Amino acid sequence: MKKDLHPSDYRTVVFQDLNNGTTFMTRSTVATDESIKLDGAEYPLVKVHISSSSHPFFTGEERIVDVEGRVDKFKARQAAAKKAQEARSAAKPKAKKAQTEAQKLGTKAPAKSAQE
Repeated sequence: MKKDLHPSDYRTVVFQDLNNGTTFMTRSTVATDESIKLDGAEYPLVKVHISSSSHPFFTGEERIVDVEGRVDKFKARQAAAKKAQEARSAAKPKAKKAQTEAQKLGTKAPAKSAQE
């Protein structure tokens, strides 16, 4: 095994879930400037947006945990795309219908009038 491959600065660190306030104490090398006092001692604190105590997969709850608004942005893009697709599909049948009728008759499709 290679020497000095793994970091040697492991220490006890507290991870805090911002969704429900749950804290986990473990050993880590993560760098942080914040600290928390637990059990009469002070430990480095790392705040996380989601952990096993709040993630829907582990809790069995069907809720969306989104701190940065990614889900809302995705839903807005999806709604806009659906609306644009419906607008395109609503305009196409008229043109296709006129074109197929013209092909049956062997003439050119009629030009759109200014009234339509």
